[in-house]
Parts: sequence; structure tokens; C-alpha cells
Amino acid sequence: QVQIKESGGDSVQAGGSLRLSCVISGDDDMTNCKGWFRLVPGKNREAVATFGPHSSATYYADSVKGRFTACHDSARDTIYLQMNNLNCEDTATYYCAVGRGWLDYGGCAGVAAWGQGTEVTVSS
Repeated sequence: QVQIKESGGDSVQAGGSLRLSCVISGDDDMTNCKGWFRLVPGKNREAVATFGPHSSATYYADSVKGRFTACHDSARDTIYLQMNNLNCEDTATYYCAVGRGWLDYGGCAGVAAWGQGTEVTVSS
């Protein structure tokens, strides 16, 4: 069973930076999608940065390209999300997830586990 632990969320001013961490434990050999999503109340869940099979490909939402960078530390099975030049639109609860399939738009099909979420608040 896969378990996920997220951390790193905080309150920052616009233009600031944060680094989120997602530690994955358990048997995840069958998962072909790993990454970060975010949710704003009243809006659909959005894929922010996800990895495809064996982390061979990476998806970034258009709104975060050039500002966010995700990396997968295979040894620690940890996914980091470096978030730079944050703006108010980035305010959300960020979730890490793993799934069986990686979708073209960056989503994860057959999600095996979600983290509890870490809150990011950006103020001007």
C-alpha cells in the first residue's frame, strides 16, 4: 500500500518562493504517474506538475511553466516542487498523488493514494 506525506506549505508574499516535498512510501512499482495537484475551493482540481512512467516525462500546467520545477529523487522516492515567483493565483491546497496511468493533460488515472494536502497562501 502506498503512503504519501506532504510538507512545505506556508504563507508567503507575492514574488516569494516555497519548496514542497512529497515523500512516497510503500510499494509503488505499479504507479506510472506521480506528482503535484492543487485545489481551490469551488474550482476543479488542477494538475500542477506530474511525472510519467519512470519519471521519463514531465507535465507542467501552463500557468506554472517557467516558475515551478518538479524533481523526483528516486533514492528517497520524494517529489519536490520548487515554486518561484509565486503570485496570488497560486494560493491553493497542494496535494501529492500517485496513480496507475499518466494522462496527456498531466492527470493521474487510477489514483492509488492522495496526500492530506499542504496549504499555500500567497499575498500581495
